[in-house]
Amino acid sequence: MPTSPAPTTTRGAGSGGRRPILLDVAFLRLWTGATASGLATWALPFVLGLAVLDRTLGATDLGLLLAARTIGFLAAVPVAGVLADRHSRRKVVLWAGLASGAAAPVLAAGLGRSVPLMAAAAAVAGAGQGACRPAYQALTAEVVDAGRRQQANAAMTLAVRVTTLVGPSLAALLAVFLDTAALLVGIGLLWLVAAFVPGRGARPGVTGGAGGAKDAPGTSFLADFGEGVREARRHPWFIAGLGALTAVIATGYSATGVALPLVSRDEYGTEVVLAGAMTAYTAGALAGALLIARWRPRSPGRAALAGLAAYGFAPLSLVLPVHPAVVMAAYAVAGVGIELFNVPWFTAAQREVAPDRLARVSSLDFLLSYGLAPLGLALIAPAIEAFGAAPVLVACAFTCFAAPAAAALVPSSRGFSHRPAAEPAEARATGATR
Repeated sequence: MPTSPAPTTTRGAGSGGRRPILLDVAFLRLWTGATASGLATWALPFVLGLAVLDRTLGATDLGLLLAARTIGFLAAVPVAGVLADRHSRRKVVLWAGLASGAAAPVLAAGLGRSVPLMAAAAAVAGAGQGACRPAYQALTAEVVDAGRRQQANAAMTLAVRVTTLVGPSLAALLAVFLDTAALLVGIGLLWLVAAFVPGRGARPGVTGGAGGAKDAPGTSFLADFGEGVREARRHPWFIAGLGALTAVIATGYSATGVALPLVSRDEYGTEVVLAGAMTAYTAGALAGALLIARWRPRSPGRAALAGLAAYGFAPLSLVLPVHPAVVMAAYAVAGVGIELFNVPWFTAAQREVAPDRLARVSSLDFLLSYGLAPLGLALIAPAIEAFGAAPVLVACAFTCFAAPAAAALVPSSRGFSHRPAAEPAEARATGATR
């Protein structure tokens, strides 16, 4: 039976709309599930690394398993984006978590016995991880009212950063009492938490994702994904920002992943610089998430792009033989900056993108930004061998500074919005869409 159009405000926007975000039961359940999925995602390569240390797994085998996981992730992201807009985002999260949860004991069973079996399981685990990303992004917009989404996204990223900071110590402690197979089974249990704990999103009919996408029924996957691409192109700020983000991750992230260990070993002769820089980055990201949970800059898009550009200080700090404290400070600044970008970026997408296409647009975001990162990682080491570390690092730093600056020239990038500055405040507060 036809129903009248529902408002764009979502469950959680009622009388308790001003309560602290983590006291909202619906969001707390979503946050718990997302935190569990983030911990499971981080833990898998770390635990497999422990298997290399105890010689249960070879270094080449580890590379194969991580590559299989990446392939599964990239293959699942666009499919999940379409499914999460066609059907319930909650169900996509459920089945993605169940798939990754089932893959974990298979990884444990194949440990020391069958690398091909482990590779297949790693691909399934990566697919579950990839499927969760756009679904969780869209589900956040269903569970949290527009006025509190920036706080909600900051809380999400805080959980990720805390996990990254304390996770290695916790995993190392557990490894004293449990073997690698048991730790892999534990990762599967985390995925079950991610699958079952989150509650339902918006009521059917509030968004396309919960009640079915608004595209023509029976359309193909490519047609549906193409609709998501067209929606993304309707937002010049999104295209410009995604281009900048992809460039920064492909260069700055590569410098962090490849050049930092080399510089730490060859220039400083110790792993302390590597460990200190990564810890400083995570601590900076925590500080950035806490800051942006409350800060509302006048030009949020340009402030976010300035934060993204701050990643350039990380590769720049590795060019000259400076004191290790300078390197750590540069990585802390990069950490602050990346969250000053991430949180407004996710919040703007949830506000500006048509609700029934949000998962597809989010999948495009993850597909490009994460998808090109392995290419940067693969190319930077040969580039350093061919041209030397300093020129490559300078090029990475320049790209990190220049790409966000170019994106900021797009007029709608000022506020990450197509709306004119004079738009009534009420429309902004309710997240009204086209």
